[in-house]
Amino acid sequence: MRDRHSGGGGDIGPYPVELFPLVRHLSFWSTRLLYRTPVTPNQITAVSLVFGLASAVMFLVGGYRAALAGSGLLLICYVLDNSDGEIARIKNLSSKFGERFDTFVDWVVHAALFLALGAVVSRSTGQDIWLWFGVLAAIGGTINYGLDTLRDTGARIFAGQERMVEDGPGASKADRTAYASRVLRTDFCFIVLALALADVMWLLLPAAAIGAQVYWMLQFAKGFRRHHV
Repeated sequence: MRDRHSGGGGDIGPYPVELFPLVRHLSFWSTRLLYRTPVTPNQITAVSLVFGLASAVMFLVGGYRAALAGSGLLLICYVLDNSDGEIARIKNLSSKFGERFDTFVDWVVHAALFLALGAVVSRSTGQDIWLWFGVLAAIGGTINYGLDTLRDTGARIFAGQERMVEDGPGASKADRTAYASRVLRTDFCFIVLALALADVMWLLLPAAAIGAQVYWMLQFAKGFRRHHV
């Protein structure tokens, strides 16, 4: 998922040429459809929240079919979450509230998802460690949400850090690493779908518990370094 940015509007834009992020190839078509309706970006964000929470509920139910349904709902959530920012830019409807609402929804959906996965795997295995993996992943996401909030308030530590995923990486190795992590995060729904199809969703929990911490540390370190250049 990505934050909404201000920008010029009035044009849907060309079909994405580069392969990644994958979700942009789907949101391109949903944006074209939604552009012709009176729906607002914040309304699209709200609907994406509904799909994201429904996804977490399905994962909490447990079982192969429920996991497939949950991954499908999460994919829709991601597509809508990408379209809300595109619609905001095209129609010149970007706002600070919209950006913060978008980031809030991102946090809630992922925290709910990891907690649901941790609970269902812990329940099926009888081992509490899986629940703690889910809790750690949710905590990492919460820290990242806090850093995003600081960035949105214009904290000096994050000066100049904003960069849209589709803008590509910067020249430095650190920028390329941060860009790769953001692309992976943007296409996270496809990872979930692949794991659900293979019926190995449990693999996501330890990876997310570690990856969530690495991601916020990368974001913080990047901002800290720029502040001291």
